[in-house]
Amino acid sequence: MSKYDKVIKGGTIIDGTRTREKFVGDVAIKDGLIAKITEGDGIPASEGKEVIDATGLNVVPGFIDLHTHYDGQLLWDPYLSCSSWHGVTSVAIGNCGFGFAPAHPEQQERLMLSMERVEAIPLATMKAGMDWDWESFPEWLDSLDRRPKGINVMSFVPLNPLMVYVMGIDAAKTRDPSEEELATMLSMLKESLDAGGVGFSMQRLGDGYTSVQRDYDGTPMPTDTMSDELCMAFADVLKDRGQGFIQLTQAKNDVVADLDFGANLAEASDAVVLWNAVQVNERHPHQHRRMLRWVDEQREKGHKIWMQAITTPNDMRFMLDDFNLFDGNGAWRDVTIGDIETRIEKMKDPELRAAVREDYDGGSAPFVSGPIADIVIESVVNKHNEVYVGMTIAELGASTGKHPSDAMLDLAIDEGLKTVFYVTPFNYDEGLMKEVLDNEWTVPGVSDGGAHTKFLNFGRYPTNLLVDSVRERGSYTLEEAHYRLAAMPAIAAGFDDRGTLEVGRAADIVIYDLENLKTTQVEIVYDLPGDEWRYVEGAEGYRYTIVNGETIRVDNEVTGAYPGKLLRHGNAEGVSRAA
Repeated sequence: MSKYDKVIKGGTIIDGTRTREKFVGDVAIKDGLIAKITEGDGIPASEGKEVIDATGLNVVPGFIDLHTHYDGQLLWDPYLSCSSWHGVTSVAIGNCGFGFAPAHPEQQERLMLSMERVEAIPLATMKAGMDWDWESFPEWLDSLDRRPKGINVMSFVPLNPLMVYVMGIDAAKTRDPSEEELATMLSMLKESLDAGGVGFSMQRLGDGYTSVQRDYDGTPMPTDTMSDELCMAFADVLKDRGQGFIQLTQAKNDVVADLDFGANLAEASDAVVLWNAVQVNERHPHQHRRMLRWVDEQREKGHKIWMQAITTPNDMRFMLDDFNLFDGNGAWRDVTIGDIETRIEKMKDPELRAAVREDYDGGSAPFVSGPIADIVIESVVNKHNEVYVGMTIAELGASTGKHPSDAMLDLAIDEGLKTVFYVTPFNYDEGLMKEVLDNEWTVPGVSDGGAHTKFLNFGRYPTNLLVDSVRERGSYTLEEAHYRLAAMPAIAAGFDDRGTLEVGRAADIVIYDLENLKTTQVEIVYDLPGDEWRYVEGAEGYRYTIVNGETIRVDNEVTGAYPGKLLRHGNAEGVSRAA
């Protein structure tokens, strides 16, 4: 009888602690946990029921992604692609205050409509893929617990559905709760945390250029309009418990006021605050520098704030048939709400066109795409438009003799809004990115996995980090990269049973070939319920992905094992621990 379930032999071990340099050695796994780690040839192959030869490969802790929107996808895709394709073994859902619990039965479709717009998850997919066998948040966790999971999942308590459940959608957006409503919400939050929620999440975006995530009708979401006082009432719950953390997407007022609110929230809750997000903007480098200075200042004051960092090139492909990420610009939002017919009619409207032209001429740059003038025409439907492929919108206008915004809309209308536009990345300058990555409090990620699937795929961020920042640029050591990809998010989120390769910890392990690691080409796949499609980007070079001691992927093929666990309170045992 074998002593261990698995023995990994001869790999280069980077344990994620950042305190120990990489070394060649062996790892033994027993009952889902790391049982032994040795330098050199220290564990005989004969002691393993299964032996993995990791010679020439890196053996590292599985990556942890704290910002995803896989709430729906988990119900039809236990492996949570594309994240697990890139070595992610644990994710957090319920981010930005969005989710599907609690929900009265009559509110189910309304919540799906919101998610269709705010996170661009196809409505047909949600209707076909969600069985709604829950109403309360504790019932939601129980539902997740009994479903097969390829990787581990933990969940925030999202405040939008909580507010809508108690107050109704219109009231939640337009007023503060009554004393009775507030008492009910706080009681429900406590019950949800007792059941295993890891904290709460909210998006607070104002009417400015950053408000790109709106409801299906273009109005703000409930947490966008909630008062500071209501936020602090929820924060008091965490302070009283001494447990849980907050995920905050904040861009509501001006920058100073937003940062002040984040600091006040951290102080009031005495909890970890995961701030979303810091990223490079090559045109405005002062933005990320200001935020990095701020988090350093807050840490010196004792506030437990972590900056979640977008470390993936913000390239994006989109068509105007269902695109929502221009929502921060009123003129563009007006012409991109509704079904295809409605959008086309709006795009033809002279007054709405004039507003779009004025927006363009004023130099307004959508938060996610940069200037409209720089957007590139990647592909067209009609042969007579092929001459425009590769042009920017500014060049399209010059070529057609039209105002550039008119030229863009005319081209899209001519093709039934199926023209594919491409945003060239403007957040990946090597020196500027290094400034973000070098800060002690920045957590790489913000994959938005499960959301915006027809526009982008940031689930590849671990591969980008390892290939670009470590192998190609030399900006990061392997030891630092794997601390950031696993141990740091585990520390920030209060995990204490995974995130590093240490004896007694969960055996979430990735084995990969750094020399041959790469992302694969973007492709369209029709693999969503409701016969819907998405963009995906896979990876090559990940040889084995192991979750709780069981292998879920070998050379990009799934094994059919479902060892993933619901991490109530952030750990597999479901035991509440103080943050």
